[in-house]
Amino acid sequence: MKELMILLPVLNEQDGLETVLNAIPYQSLKEINWSASIVIVDGNSSDNSRQIGESFGCEVIVQPTKGKGEAIRVGFEYAIKNNFDAVVMFDADRTYHPEDMLNMLPLLEGGQIIVGNRLTNQMHPHAMTAQNWIGNHLLTWSAVMLFGLEIHDVCSGYWVFDKAALRQMNLNSMDFEIEAEMYAECAVANIDLRNHPIQYQPRIGEPKLGSIRDGSSILKKLIIRRLFPHPVDAELGRGKLSLHSNQ
Repeated sequence: MKELMILLPVLNEQDGLETVLNAIPYQSLKEINWSASIVIVDGNSSDNSRQIGESFGCEVIVQPTKGKGEAIRVGFEYAIKNNFDAVVMFDADRTYHPEDMLNMLPLLEGGQIIVGNRLTNQMHPHAMTAQNWIGNHLLTWSAVMLFGLEIHDVCSGYWVFDKAALRQMNLNSMDFEIEAEMYAECAVANIDLRNHPIQYQPRIGEPKLGSIRDGSSILKKLIIRRLFPHPVDAELGRGKLSLHSNQ
């Protein structure tokens, strides 16, 4: 049976985390030959997120500072160190459906990454504001224009990684621009990137993504990675983080 790591970046998600953890389809995963372990990377939550994760038997890692980008790369380093066969990552606010991985994992091949596409008719009508919907389409269009690699939803938080592809990721984003940088890295490293439709629903708890500010950071990251294909090295816990998983 293959080993799957489910990576959940968490910051003050006590309102939705228990719902997400209860929805992990362990038995269905076993039926398609995957044994799942959950790793929560916590950004120093001030609520009960860590305690909830621990009560479910999850591996809980507290990241050095804050930021979704750092959390994801801390999780990637853990996955590489522990030699998981694949990683599924998504947010812990119940916007994403854990069961969608059951449709994505059977399609995963060696050296491949699959990105969940929220911008389909499977999206709940109240899951995304009109401003965010337009912004996501514009950022996705910009990404494809800059790099030429097909992607349908560059800001999606639902990704599935084969371990060989994960080891090629070289990243230094700190926050919500992380998904855009992962896309850019796929283009730079010539990683096989596929798209798959997923469900998307309104989040549980307060939103953390600011439309204009974070959208600008995402576009800036795309432009920087187009001009400078290889990210600048930085040390963990000092405001930035580089993942050198291909060494």
